[in-house]
Amino acid sequence: MRKLFRWTLGIFAFFFAAAVMGGLMQKEWKNSNSEIALVHVNGMLMDSTEIVRQLSKYRRDPKIKAIIVRIDSPGGAVAPAQEIYDEINKVKDANKIVYASLGSVAASGGYYIACAADYVLANPGTLTGSISAVMALNNIEELTKKVGVKPNIIKSGKFKDLGSPLRAMTPEEHILLQGVVNDVHEQFVQAITRGRGLPLSEINRIADGRIMTGQQALKLNLIDEVGGLEKTIDLLAKKIGIVGKPKVIEGKFDLLI
Repeated sequence: MRKLFRWTLGIFAFFFAAAVMGGLMQKEWKNSNSEIALVHVNGMLMDSTEIVRQLSKYRRDPKIKAIIVRIDSPGGAVAPAQEIYDEINKVKDANKIVYASLGSVAASGGYYIACAADYVLANPGTLTGSISAVMALNNIEELTKKVGVKPNIIKSGKFKDLGSPLRAMTPEEHILLQGVVNDVHEQFVQAITRGRGLPLSEINRIADGRIMTGQQALKLNLIDEVGGLEKTIDLLAKKIGIVGKPKVIEGKFDLLI
């Protein structure tokens, strides 16, 4: 009878322990599944609507404790990069951690976005940097003369056809456009200064449009560590207290136009 009692008690203890361990593992899995979100930024930056919407959604979700922004972009228009940069700062203001993982290319506007993150990782061979602004305009005036096309422009202001490819740019127009480019450049530099906490003199020294590898960027303090996406996930998981490999919620939006 005693043997039967011990045997029954042993079986009960085994299943009780298994149930407890299973519950703990399930709890840990659920926590890791709901704590980290992954947002992709791919291709030319021409529109930020979906990226901002995704970041905003995760910012308001109490289950999300941290976000990784995975960037594979050579840049593009200025405003979309600024809107994503601002939304990342809102996420941080909501006491959530943001890490940036730089893929093959994260240059110009791609780096603009990255520098808003709490921590930035890049592969050794990632192409990044290109801290600058550019405006490229074509002049086909000589071509129109060859084919016998003579444009007639009617405008209400002297700068309304500024940058027209049908005629040469005037010195006054060049000065005006150079001022626009310089202002955008300064906004970029200031964003990096705020995001990376680096002196303005250090940024200005390399803010000439040069591209660099992730390894070079590390030496210049433009990133924090060398590593890929998996390393970024592991580091962030440890940062927010997840034990084991986390399961990441992923939202992917392709901005290639």
